[in-house]
Amino acid sequence: MGKRRRVEETRASKRRPAVVGGMAAVVLGGAAFGVYALYGGGAAAESGTAASSDSKPKIKTGPLTAAEVTSASTAFLTSWQRGEVARAAAATDDAKAATALLTSYAKDARISAVTLTPGPAVGAKVPFAVKGTVSFDHASKPLAYASALTVVRSTTTGEPEVDWHASVVHPDLADGDRLVTGESGTPPVKALDRDGQELTAKAYPSLASVLDGLREKYGKKAGGKAGVELRVVRGAASKKLDLSDKTVLEMSKGTPGEVKTTISPSMQAAAEKQVAAKARASVVVMKASTGEILAVANNGKGFNVGFLGSLAPGSTMKVITSSLLIEKGLASADKEHPCPKYFTYGGWKFQNDDEFEIKKGTFKASFARSCNTAFISQAPELDNDSLTKQAQQVFGLSMDNWSVGVPTFDGSVPVQKAAQMGASLIGQGGVRMNPLNMASVSATVKSGTFHQPYLVAPSFDGRRLATASRTMSASTLGQLRELMKYTAQYGTAAEAMSGMSGDFGAKTGSAEVDSQEKANGWFTAYAGDLAAAGVVQAGGHGGDTAGPIVAALLKMG
Repeated sequence: MGKRRRVEETRASKRRPAVVGGMAAVVLGGAAFGVYALYGGGAAAESGTAASSDSKPKIKTGPLTAAEVTSASTAFLTSWQRGEVARAAAATDDAKAATALLTSYAKDARISAVTLTPGPAVGAKVPFAVKGTVSFDHASKPLAYASALTVVRSTTTGEPEVDWHASVVHPDLADGDRLVTGESGTPPVKALDRDGQELTAKAYPSLASVLDGLREKYGKKAGGKAGVELRVVRGAASKKLDLSDKTVLEMSKGTPGEVKTTISPSMQAAAEKQVAAKARASVVVMKASTGEILAVANNGKGFNVGFLGSLAPGSTMKVITSSLLIEKGLASADKEHPCPKYFTYGGWKFQNDDEFEIKKGTFKASFARSCNTAFISQAPELDNDSLTKQAQQVFGLSMDNWSVGVPTFDGSVPVQKAAQMGASLIGQGGVRMNPLNMASVSATVKSGTFHQPYLVAPSFDGRRLATASRTMSASTLGQLRELMKYTAQYGTAAEAMSGMSGDFGAKTGSAEVDSQEKANGWFTAYAGDLAAAGVVQAGGHGGDTAGPIVAALLKMG
């Protein structure tokens, strides 16, 4: 079941440390890491800020010195390695949270004989390697991974301390998560592609979180048997983001059940290759006539933006807005439509990219060139909930009822008023989407009817897919297809879609994001029976960034 969220996305020596001045020195490259006292002397004395006996102690400020970074990181790592939880926690800026997780690390995760080996600091960040042993009943296995910590200056004492986050203990942990070793509770699953071959995270890195989601939902239904493993158990904050538990180390194998998916191995491989060429790129491809998801790929750090992203879709939202305006008689593809340089609504002054205008142009020309004012100028004629109803009733979005087979965010088109309502017409304001949502929008235009996207056939577990309450009229649908075809041939999507033949259409988008120099680039399109959408965060114009990714995959069909 989809859930609504707001989001928006490096990982070693077995010797015990030598004792230096009553503290342990962590071994690095065969040489002892210098140790500095946390309180008095050491880095504090070196910085020349020790207070005189007749004055109030001065709190140090300013950038950390290399000695301070070494002092705080060494104090934390040596104490953790020696099992001195209270002392290690005291070296952080959140002793309570650190104590809880470090205690759980030994008790619940059952990790012992820990050796921590720091690498060279990069500014205030200190990478380190972790080696240990995980034990359960009479079985044990070695564990090795990389992590990192960051040293900050305390705002109350001025002393250096470790900036505490759960990811310090293990990079797969978010705050509130913990590591647990035991019977998994959820049997493993073997996920199969549409041809019956196994899908693995090694072959398709973007599917790692998808495979975790499939196990969580279908592990007990697919007929498997649980094994023993060290796993990440998600806390409340992670669950709100629909993050699934994750296996870190398998102690004894369970017997997996099988779950067949709709993934196309050739399309998935191509999608992985396409997103790898651009930072923070995501794409989803689906079959328009059925809703079957053929591929989802992300070039990011673990988070599945394709399914779970919550981003302003920019001008790709104009596909939905156009259907609304045509239905209400406020626009027609070949009729003249206003596209002024500026339009003021709700106290906001809206403008077009580079402040262009189209004099005496058609609505089709405004759509193809992505004229913002052509859409916002119609806001006074709409009710506050008009766009929300259109998204829900025709395109099946923003109702939190998709049942894809793994967690998804199903889009959000909230009821807004005044300037925010105007902004939502062009995919800004409070509107939030992801590539799965926008691929579905193009699929609805292509097929004429909303088909809820799915990764696992509903016949596998008897679940019901979401439906839309109505379809567009033949006239509205025909004009909408005409708008997208014209944009793909002569508008902002033409370069990316060049060489395409047959039945196809597209829409580009750029979504401004606060504190981000470049806009997020969006592209949604269909060709034949394929529909796809992609986003490149902080990439710029969608036609130049996400467009080539989407078009390359559609041309495979």
